[in-house]
Amino acid sequence: MNEIIDLTVWQVAFAYLFVLIVLAIVRIRGIKREKEIVISSVRMTLQLVLTGYILVYIFNNPSPFITGGIILLMEAFAVYTVFKKFKGRLSNPLKKVIAFSMSIGTLSCLLYFLFVVVRISPWYDPQYFVPIAGMLIGNSMTGISLGVKSLLEGMTTQKALVEETLMLGATPQAATRSIINSTFDAAIMPTINSMVGMGIVFLPGMMTGQILSGTSPTTAIAYQIAIMLGILGAVALTVIIMLQLGYRTFFNKEEQLY
Repeated sequence: MNEIIDLTVWQVAFAYLFVLIVLAIVRIRGIKREKEIVISSVRMTLQLVLTGYILVYIFNNPSPFITGGIILLMEAFAVYTVFKKFKGRLSNPLKKVIAFSMSIGTLSCLLYFLFVVVRISPWYDPQYFVPIAGMLIGNSMTGISLGVKSLLEGMTTQKALVEETLMLGATPQAATRSIINSTFDAAIMPTINSMVGMGIVFLPGMMTGQILSGTSPTTAIAYQIAIMLGILGAVALTVIIMLQLGYRTFFNKEEQLY
């Protein structure tokens, strides 16, 4: 294997040329995005630098309490992000369902992946726990956001159809079956599409990072296959739990739509 090339501050600074190119394009085209591009670039840089120093400390001082705290913080931020995205459109029962689904769906898949697939030791090893948790929770957050969006739209645009089906004697579960199925399909499709193009259209970030750090490509591939399957499972489980519990929040105790 070739020697790992460490990037200096100046080498990283040269990469900001791409930001200048984007700024030039939006200014020439008259697109009012300069402020957002600058803020996002600066924010991304500061967040990653801070995260890097924090991870160095955590990796050098492994603790089950710190690892657990980080996972809880990730979960809380993911749930908060979903709530913020749909501000004013979520009922309190649906918010509880989203928080429960994110927690159960991601944590169950994370623990299975780390303890059964990877078999880490010690069990709280942050080197594996933190980055893998980030991938599972991040992708599940995207999946559940798509699921919530589709569910809200379906229950609104197809309200008359659902009510008509209920009047014919169907249960809420049967009346919303098509909405739930189409919502689940929409939520997991981005993950499936990324799996289809992986390795041919593009090399995924985790695999690229491992290869650049000197890991054997075959080892990087094995990890990438496993983590993509874990992501698929986490997204699917999180979304289906949200849908199976979430549709009920649109009905009262008499099984009538609000």
